[in-house]
Amino acid sequence: MRIARVGGRAALVRGEALIDIEGASRGRFPANLNELYGRWTELREWAAALGPDAGAEEHHRAKGPLEMPIEPPRQVFAIGANYADHVAESGSAMPEMPLVFTKFPACLVGPDTPVPLPTSRVDWEVELVVVMARETHRVGAEDAWSHVAGVCVGQDLSERPLQLMGTAAQFSLGKSFPGFGPVGPYLVTTDELADPDDLAIGCSVNGEVMQQGRTGDMVFSVPELISYLSAISPLLPGDVVFTGTPAGVGVFRSPRRYLRPGEVLESWIEGLGSLRSPMTEGPAFDWRAFARSKTVS
Repeated sequence: MRIARVGGRAALVRGEALIDIEGASRGRFPANLNELYGRWTELREWAAALGPDAGAEEHHRAKGPLEMPIEPPRQVFAIGANYADHVAESGSAMPEMPLVFTKFPACLVGPDTPVPLPTSRVDWEVELVVVMARETHRVGAEDAWSHVAGVCVGQDLSERPLQLMGTAAQFSLGKSFPGFGPVGPYLVTTDELADPDDLAIGCSVNGEVMQQGRTGDMVFSVPELISYLSAISPLLPGDVVFTGTPAGVGVFRSPRRYLRPGEVLESWIEGLGSLRSPMTEGPAFDWRAFARSKTVS
């Protein structure tokens, strides 16, 4: 099952057609994704039973640009240093435990949403994004996928100087400017994928490929991440997990390469589609305007 969101309403993707779920089900299912998660199995059964002419009725078609295929989540988890080749390019030691931070929900956007660049040092990080279907607490890795609603393509955009600033790094702030969490184009259930644990992943800037890898090269797999996170904090329906990025980010290139206004970042994952993010010039951010003098009078 593939789910899109159009006009704030959940839509079933069937080929080129987008079928409004609430309308096509005659009100059996709601339009809000957060309300659908509690009936995810029932929804999948209904979608599988639809005939080939489903969505032919004009009044059941969803029309408009694709939006972020999730409702704004209550919790966003993100994982750093989770591909061996990315760890190697950074010159870091292999992590013994998942390295966890957050992206604040206000930074999440959908496909084709312009991203205003606050500085000249914004980097790309293509990631597999996992969306939870039900409350998950202390689940074992062997059962973790059964708690997942679906997966989609994401970008963990990063303003590198702010991210790495200070004695306590500012990962969450450096990765949460407006537009710094593109997600889309669809939410795809794992039964659509031959192997959800091993998918080709990559991104390009203006057509130049920057990252290529496979999710099977994660240091900690999706089931391991869900098991670890849920051992500490209950994961709630609609919560999002950014699962890390492979090698090829701009900060570790020689010379370093960052995103510029007018460029288009395209991200893709096998079986999930592609996500287009145009860069624009945004209001400038200068951390020095907020710095407090250490001089004590």
